[in-house]
Amino acid sequence: MKIRAFFIGLAIAVVLIPFTGLIRPTVSHAAPAAATQPNVVFILTDDQGYGDLAAHGHPALKTPHLDALAAQSVRFTDFQVAATCSPSRAEILTGLHHFRTGVTHTISPRDRIDAGATILPQILKNAGYVTAMIGKWHNGGGKGYQPTDRGFDFDITTMDPLRKPFGADVSVNGRAEKRTGFREDVFFDEAIRFIEKNQTRPFFCYLATYSPHEPLVAPEEDIRPYRGLPGMSEKTATYLGMVANIDKNVGRLLDRIRELGLDERTIIVFMNDNGATYGLDLYNAGMRGGKTTPWLGGTRAMSFWRWSGHWKPRDVETLTSAMDVLPTLAQVASAPSPVTLQSRLDGYSLVPLLEGGQAVWADERMVFQHVARWPDGTAAAHKYAGGCGVRWKEYLLLRNRPCADLDGKCSSDNHAPCNVLRGVEKGGNVPSYPYSANPQLHAGVTTGEGWALYDVRRDPACENNLAAARTGVGEKLRAAYDAWWDGTFAEMIAAGGDECPEGQK
Repeated sequence: MKIRAFFIGLAIAVVLIPFTGLIRPTVSHAAPAAATQPNVVFILTDDQGYGDLAAHGHPALKTPHLDALAAQSVRFTDFQVAATCSPSRAEILTGLHHFRTGVTHTISPRDRIDAGATILPQILKNAGYVTAMIGKWHNGGGKGYQPTDRGFDFDITTMDPLRKPFGADVSVNGRAEKRTGFREDVFFDEAIRFIEKNQTRPFFCYLATYSPHEPLVAPEEDIRPYRGLPGMSEKTATYLGMVANIDKNVGRLLDRIRELGLDERTIIVFMNDNGATYGLDLYNAGMRGGKTTPWLGGTRAMSFWRWSGHWKPRDVETLTSAMDVLPTLAQVASAPSPVTLQSRLDGYSLVPLLEGGQAVWADERMVFQHVARWPDGTAAAHKYAGGCGVRWKEYLLLRNRPCADLDGKCSSDNHAPCNVLRGVEKGGNVPSYPYSANPQLHAGVTTGEGWALYDVRRDPACENNLAAARTGVGEKLRAAYDAWWDGTFAEMIAAGGDECPEGQK
């Protein structure tokens, strides 16, 4: 069911329905000249929090190359992603809320994008781009779900990335090969080779790191500057070393693009996929929450967009989302998307904001969050449970409460958000993300009926609950959330968002 129907009486437009003023790519049968199409290098890090950057105020971390990139970019300072990995990736690649793609977890089969979805590399490939997926995919495996089944010409990933970050066996378009060195160094080497090979034609390089996702491993030279600092644990030092390694590799990549004379022909996008897992107690940019939580620290991402000679660097406060990536890149690449997708897109083109203008949808947009990760087959019981929220303008309405667990499935799953929340409510530690000495803060439950309202631009730590003072805003966002869930639920189920793994049905 279309969400707009729910909102006519409320006079608001939600993220799941394109606003009539939305700028979208138009369908054309003639491919544009390659010279008019910019290259795109899209870098996505795994579990790096918004605060894990020197330019964002981190007191220990050194990230000179990322700081320079930020200074040269349009910086979206209120950019929302999902609270976990696979859902954020699905939104980036489809322009749809991750529920509508069937991606509601990070384990198979609920990590795979619905086979019928049109995704970004397919759109760009059809417009003449050569496409590469380098690094972490995590949006489905098996026949029909691999990157080369979804529009990527070239795909390289490690076959056992978490257990073997050094000297990994890799898969290159499905063929097993051997590489030496640290995993992220290998990925950036491959990205540089891809760019060198394809510098005379438009290319799309989707470079997704595994770092700084656990297990915490990095080259010693990257960890050493942080080890032994006051208040620095070994785990946090290694985590920061993983981020420093990314920074070093981003510098190598950008240097090579400049040496090849491709700066003004290449868009660089840098993002992280969800909130931090480690180091929150050291620094979290003043925010509450981390990965797998609906608090601001779980869903706010850095989002830097650089196109030298075209976009003026500046901060943009407008509420934006991972779902905006596809319509934005499709427009700047003059890449027509299917009419059937255009009519369904949840994302908005950021081109007006990138070019220094205003977005006609900015004041009415809403972004809906749900941590999901419920046990298979229990979606209906989790409408309001396990962490959910709505962003609108400066406001965050959220409910972070466990379910009733009538069938016992959540209580038997240590990674189920409801089980985590039950432990936190009882004063215990968090058995899963985010790893913090203060779980009552970063994974904290909401009280009473469970709904809380915050002005997160003035109060990113979510210390001042405005629910009683601004009841009208709360009621509006509650009604919007109900309409979104009810209008999306059947599509999410049909796309596989509540499926069990094979053999467990």
